[in-house]
Amino acid sequence: MTSETPVLREMRWWDIEPVLELEKELFPDDAWSRGMFWSELAHARGPGASRRYVAAVDGERIVGYAGLAAVGGLGDIQTIAVAREQWGTGLGSALLTDLLRHATAFECTEVLLEVRVDNERAQKLYERFGFEPIGFRRGYYQPGNVDALVMRLTDPASAPATPSASASVEETPVQGTETHG
Repeated sequence: MTSETPVLREMRWWDIEPVLELEKELFPDDAWSRGMFWSELAHARGPGASRRYVAAVDGERIVGYAGLAAVGGLGDIQTIAVAREQWGTGLGSALLTDLLRHATAFECTEVLLEVRVDNERAQKLYERFGFEPIGFRRGYYQPGNVDALVMRLTDPASAPATPSASASVEETPVQGTETHG
């Protein structure tokens, strides 16, 4: 870890390998595959973009990432991950703030997510942003057969901005509002 503040920037294809390393470290039993990340990033650019993927970079190292899918006024947080040494620094809040800002730009009126029922740290983060539990998905996380708590945020535009985010944001056009090459 460096002494720099992590910078948030758009995730690109060359980030997939370091993201996979962090993914496998944090989620060894149900890590996403390389193909899943490629598929998501394929929908993150261009005039029909429906995804936002962001990487948090500390020096040369990716220390977090997050993704949002948006379709028909509904946002779905696909993933948020923060390296263990960054826990408690506000980086998770910064990543979530970025996704909610983009959900608003995608004109989402509500945002959903699934979180492991045993991940109380993440649940508390989402609750601070106004997400409320609405149900369960039994056996959602495989192969461990762990249930997911489904949470919803209505009106992401009114979600609180992160007061203690420890990341700066590279200003790039919001996905879905401009054509990207």
